[in-house]
Amino acid sequence: MAITSTGLGSGLDISGIVSKLIAVEAQPLTLLDTNEASYQAKLTGYGTFSGALSSFQAAAAALNDASNIGTISAGSSNSSIITATASSTATQGSYALQVSQLATNQQLFANGVASTTTPIGTGTISFDFGTISGGTLTAGQYSGATFTSNGNGIRTVSINASNDSLTGIVAAINAANIGVNASIVNDGSGTPYRLSITSVNTGVSNSLKITTSNPGGALDNLIAYNPAGTQNLTQTVAAQNANLTVNGLSTTQASNTVTGVIPGVTLNLLNTSSGVPVTVTVGQSSAGFVTAMNTFVTQYNALEKSVVTLTGYDATTKKGGLLSGDASILGIMAKIKSTLNSSVTGIAGSNSASTPGVFTSVAQIGLTFSKDGTLSLDASKLNTALTSSPNGVAALFATIGIPSDSLVSYVSSTSSTIAANQPLNITQIAAKGQVNASAVVGTNTITAGVNDTLTITINGVTATITIPPGSYTLSGLESTIQAAINGNNAYASSGISVAVTDAGGKLNVTSNNYGSSSTVVVNGGNASNNLFGVAPVSTAGTDVAGTLNGVTASGSGQTLTGVDGLKITVNGGAVGSRGTVQFTQGYGALLSTYTTSLLASGGALQADTDGVNASIANIDKQRSTFNARLLTDQANLLAEFNAMDVLVGQLKQTSSFLTQQFAALNSSSSSSSSVS
Repeated sequence: MAITSTGLGSGLDISGIVSKLIAVEAQPLTLLDTNEASYQAKLTGYGTFSGALSSFQAAAAALNDASNIGTISAGSSNSSIITATASSTATQGSYALQVSQLATNQQLFANGVASTTTPIGTGTISFDFGTISGGTLTAGQYSGATFTSNGNGIRTVSINASNDSLTGIVAAINAANIGVNASIVNDGSGTPYRLSITSVNTGVSNSLKITTSNPGGALDNLIAYNPAGTQNLTQTVAAQNANLTVNGLSTTQASNTVTGVIPGVTLNLLNTSSGVPVTVTVGQSSAGFVTAMNTFVTQYNALEKSVVTLTGYDATTKKGGLLSGDASILGIMAKIKSTLNSSVTGIAGSNSASTPGVFTSVAQIGLTFSKDGTLSLDASKLNTALTSSPNGVAALFATIGIPSDSLVSYVSSTSSTIAANQPLNITQIAAKGQVNASAVVGTNTITAGVNDTLTITINGVTATITIPPGSYTLSGLESTIQAAINGNNAYASSGISVAVTDAGGKLNVTSNNYGSSSTVVVNGGNASNNLFGVAPVSTAGTDVAGTLNGVTASGSGQTLTGVDGLKITVNGGAVGSRGTVQFTQGYGALLSTYTTSLLASGGALQADTDGVNASIANIDKQRSTFNARLLTDQANLLAEFNAMDVLVGQLKQTSSFLTQQFAALNSSSSSSSSVS
């Protein structure tokens, strides 16, 4: 009988022998495991470094925000009466204000109706905004008053069979979003439902004149309101301006949100001051930048510590860091340090008695390296720099253009913009397109169907406007034409508006847009000859033109763009040399850009981690190949030992058989000898 059980034939521990042989053969796997552990440690190290670098990047980006530097703020001594906010252009100082009257919206009420759902009438409702002058006001009705449009456009609302109830009319007006709010008020009478109309904007120039396309009809009887004529609405609150004094100087404002009275400051009027002055203080604060600078120092030092720990050698533990000697990490840190130790390009001069407020290095504003490689900040020196020259500090850290001309403003730049003090020369100032009448206005009386239409093309958009009939003063005619143009849907939807003025009785229409695409052309209409003569003269607008850094720039409207991407706005002024635009990419900008590129997909850190992951994947592949070979070798060894074991078992059987045979022969031989 054959022996098939491993070791039964030979008596050897074949499984144990093979396992030990395979264990010896598998020793290279230990080296692979060690290498993989080393690579995994590197991944951990790169992750730690990336986290520290990301925090540093955010801190550098905060320094690239010029709005944090020398921020102007405004405060009020009584915020229940006035609150104030300031822009970067605000003039510092202390101002005494008194509010004697707040601006209000005009509020009107219609006569009551019995039902909110019963049809009233159809037609078009037209809303014009303007000023009510003269006359007397009795029980909410004017007599002897005049109404002058403010020229901002007549707005219309269509009422048809689907919305001709009181509820529908209110919904249609509100949905039109034309500067009027409508609502329904129940006064508890027999006809309780009263239409309420309120002008959205405050100020005397935002009073209402309301007409309909069906004079004398039911809709007209409900809502028509002409302060100089028939008034089917009753005024309960008159539109009025806000009245206030600033350092004793009286001013009137259409809104309770007041700008321009104190340059760069927005005042919010909440209540009257009852003769008690409120002090508004405007001052400079760089608290945001100081906080950002301290955060930058903290994050840099954390990054420095991280690099030392990851790449250095600990003499106590006699172990290197997870990224010991890593050239990539050391190179990144060296680049950051080199940037901070360099001077910012694009800044002309140096901070000295001859050029005060010009900084070219971080040391000049109190940021220095300590012996251990960390940064330290001299708060007093930084505060002095911020106080003396916030623009100088801004140029040192942010991406910013600082024009020397007050009528020039920096807009934007690109990664290709040259950091330099770029000379600016203007050869042409931007202008608006306009049309000038060739004759004085023939008559100020507009008659429907006779001289009430005007076809005009503005910035390439053509429309025909209808001028409301009536007898006008010249200024009233101007504001009415301006309102009709600006209120036209074709123009309003395209963001087009105009200003209508006169010179010696000749009308002028000027587009509010600058540039070569700004045009105004009178094409026709039955009012064209009366208003503009037989040969009105159109003049196209012009784009600003000039050079930046000695190279011809591209002009569009008031915007001038250099070949390197530096974009500025030229707000008028003269042709010729206009000083310089100092463009810099400061430390915050440079470091933020650099670290962002490192952290980005496809950046240097991803390349490093991808390399490590590739090495780990290769180890996994080697391990799989080696394990497959070990399994084959183990199977072969077991087969060979089992074959030997079977052979030994067979030999043992043969030996036993022969032993038995020899024993039998010996026994037979012994028996024969005894018989003899």
